[in-house]
Amino acid sequence: MTDTTAPNGAPEAGTLEEAAGQSGIRILAQFVRDFSFENPLAPDSLRAGAAQPAIDMGVEMNARGRPDGLFEVDLKLSARALREEQAVFHVEVVYGGLFHIEGVAEADLEPVLLIECPRFLFPYARRLISDVTAEGGFPPFLIDPIDFAGVYAARKAQAEGQPIGNA
Repeated sequence: MTDTTAPNGAPEAGTLEEAAGQSGIRILAQFVRDFSFENPLAPDSLRAGAAQPAIDMGVEMNARGRPDGLFEVDLKLSARALREEQAVFHVEVVYGGLFHIEGVAEADLEPVLLIECPRFLFPYARRLISDVTAEGGFPPFLIDPIDFAGVYAARKAQAEGQPIGNA
């Protein structure tokens, strides 16, 4: 067994070259790009004993390169609650991140940007939605984990004109 660090905690000489050849994703910044919460029927929508609303969820991912070699990735989550055909609440957040990506082949860059980067952003966007629904007088709305690889595959199949089930 060999150590990968020198006694002072610094990497040994060969380790830096090995690390340089590995791929990596670094989050340089995270931010709320857009945020909206509507509670149009308040305070009537907060009545105890009312029927559970039906929830309609939406998920979108977008990425773009920048001239400085970094990438901006946006995760858009929206949830609309309806009870008896009336909107109970509508929340939408566009949560963004600035990423530095290295060591990823050009062919693999799109899946990294639209699957892996949103996985980093999701917990923070989820928390915002949970907090604002609680502040709006509702129980916190906790979005179930999202299969970003499945969403990516479905959108790619849809863009290529294939039936979604074949993705």
